Amino acid sequence: MALRVLEIIFFLYFASHIPITLFIDLQALLPAHVYPQQLRDVLRWYAEEFRDPMVLDPPHWFKSFIFCEALFQMPFFPVAAYAFLKGGCKWIRTPAIVYSVHVATTLLPILAHILFYQFPLEPHPGPQTLQERWLLVSIYAPYLLVPLLLLFTMLLSSTYNSASTSANAKKKN
Repeated sequence: MALRVLEIIFFLYFASHIPITLFIDLQALLPAHVYPQQLRDVLRWYAEEFRDPMVLDPPHWFKSFIFCEALFQMPFFPVAAYAFLKGGCKWIRTPAIVYSVHVATTLLPILAHILFYQFPLEPHPGPQTLQERWLLVSIYAPYLLVPLLLLFTMLLSSTYNSASTSANAKKKN
């Protein structure tokens, strides 16, 4: 039962990540004319409301993370969404481990940047107060926490860990 709840959380995470990547995140890489004005307005609203200048004027290192999201993660999202909706798909274990470690590794510098970088006030103001920084961290944190939860599930769950399954089969013999 608890594993099925986690699988549903993972399904929702990956399924929701598809439109977020296509319609929001990739705006940092693609020309503005690719997106309708409404989507550009949503991104601008988000950046102003949550003081996230990285999405409007992304540093090169941030663009490299979005490039990896587009090239490596985006093709994985529908596959992972399918696997976790179906549940118990052992073949998703290794790709899920690779994904989760990759994403956790990219989120650490993003969170450190949010917490410690002295953002300018112009052209796009970043977080200045501790409260604004923690608010922005709270937006990015699920993209660290869910992959870590996924990693530990893949490593520790007997359903997904073939080593655990093999060890249990040997004990029974």
